[in-house]
Amino acid sequence: MCGLAGEIRFDGGSVDVEALSRMTSIQAPRGPDASGLFVQDRIGFGHRRLKIMDLSQGSAQPMFDPMLGLGMVFNGAIYNHPELRRELEGKGYRFRSHGDTEVLLKAYHAWGEDFVSRLNGMFAFALWEQESGHVLLGRDRLGIKPLYWTERPGRLRFASTLPALLAGGDVDTTIDTEGLNHYLSFHAVVPPPRSIVAGVRKLAPGTLMRVAADGRRSEKTYWSLDYARSQADESRSFDEWRDILLDALCGAVQRRLVADVPVGALLSGGVDSSLIVGLMVEAGVQGLRTYNVGFEDVGGEKGNEFEYADIVARRFGTVHEKIFVPEKELLTRLPEAIGAMSEPMVSHDCIGFYLLSEAVSRHSRVVQSGQGADEVFGGYHWYQELDGSQAPVADYLKAFRDRDYDEYRRVVQDRYLGPDASGNFVAQRFAAPGATDPVDQALRIDTTVMLVDDPVKRVDNMTMAFGLEARVPFLDHQLVELAARIPARHKLAGGGKGILKEAARQVIPSEVIDRPKGYFPVPALKYLQGTVLESVKDALTSRAARERGLFRQDYVDMLLTDPAAHITPLRGSKLWQLGLLEWWLQTHLH
Repeated sequence: MCGLAGEIRFDGGSVDVEALSRMTSIQAPRGPDASGLFVQDRIGFGHRRLKIMDLSQGSAQPMFDPMLGLGMVFNGAIYNHPELRRELEGKGYRFRSHGDTEVLLKAYHAWGEDFVSRLNGMFAFALWEQESGHVLLGRDRLGIKPLYWTERPGRLRFASTLPALLAGGDVDTTIDTEGLNHYLSFHAVVPPPRSIVAGVRKLAPGTLMRVAADGRRSEKTYWSLDYARSQADESRSFDEWRDILLDALCGAVQRRLVADVPVGALLSGGVDSSLIVGLMVEAGVQGLRTYNVGFEDVGGEKGNEFEYADIVARRFGTVHEKIFVPEKELLTRLPEAIGAMSEPMVSHDCIGFYLLSEAVSRHSRVVQSGQGADEVFGGYHWYQELDGSQAPVADYLKAFRDRDYDEYRRVVQDRYLGPDASGNFVAQRFAAPGATDPVDQALRIDTTVMLVDDPVKRVDNMTMAFGLEARVPFLDHQLVELAARIPARHKLAGGGKGILKEAARQVIPSEVIDRPKGYFPVPALKYLQGTVLESVKDALTSRAARERGLFRQDYVDMLLTDPAAHITPLRGSKLWQLGLLEWWLQTHLH
């Protein structure tokens, strides 16, 4: 896992090496082990390396192969790189390193753009063809690894984080009107290609973007998720699907053990992470290190799942570490977590995940984590509500959207108003080919959009703040494709995730599966109280906020008068959404 950056010039000018160096340096936490710059005329690449595969200098980046005339920077992990290496060696290619980066270079030379279809892993890359001068940017199928870019006359820059592009300078930092609508509708999710900043775009998952030497750009979607099912898929029994799913999960977990350092696991005590731990041990991992974070109990709400994580840790004999975080530490470290956000994120999990990652990074450099299971296997309440829906777009928006368009018009100033972007986006996604059942349509938008720019981005940002690589087996693309073929009724069984829970029952203790689902918000963020409320108020009433003029003052005053009375359908604070955005802007656009 790493951080990458680059600049491509189209105007005959030279790369701004100082800007490239700043873009690279600010990503040092993503890659604390090594750094490198490669500049040749109109192309400049920067890289920060976290050594996970091939600990030698042989896999240093940027990597350039003069024999092939190809260079690249890469962020991620390709789990099937040993198999691809053997195939390429059979074609006559010779390797000087043992990592996955060189495999990507030679795979592109052998198979062209189609090489991405052979990759199993998480990745973002920029690949340069010396002869043509073209640069190919790519992102993995499910957007596990980020890739941002910005364009000005005569040049294009790209990086693993949005703040890295800001560090390069000369970015249009005005607020993107459509991005703002999405942010305030989808609990901070801004679907690609947009971001909250007008001058920064992000490459969509499963997409390649080719940049020609004269600056012309073209994009190609190389993967999409299809929920079409054969008659055999429909008629296969629940038990058959359970066994097929368990086999696929075993493969996804085992693939993510490929590393030259030990691989640990985040163990929350829930079904998803517990199943991953069980499968890692069954795959032969010895001395598995597992980690669990917990918070103070507040107002009768339990703040941890230590007891369930302990059950799993004892069952599988892991080296288990419980990390207790007092609320005071959560709140005093909150500004650091906001600083680590590549884009503003309102989830209460961010600060907890930030502190968990700090503790885990003292002992492990790679962990497997359980994100994605709810979206892929139907764990949220709105899937049940959409079963048989006659108005799926309206029903999804009613359950999921933070505020309807009428309320949105009362939130932002006139100059930021535009059409109902969030409503139109859901309608377009639901109407796209490949999913006709309302539940499948909701699963698809959640898996390919909402998951990418909320839980997955949160995991990437918070873990990489401490040079920790998180691998997410539930987002193995082969597993996700298999899950799409499983009829929705099997996912909705048992109140949600039925097919996954029954697969898990073959591996982990039943008391972990049959317990109530836990979610532990930070009360001071959920209800906005104490020092956090004061910080939010300061941000929203500051001179910077007044000059930016995002929000209508009467709406802000209404929220400030009684923060706990204004909660979204998914139990988030409407005031926190506004305050966090302004806080993030003041942190990163100083």
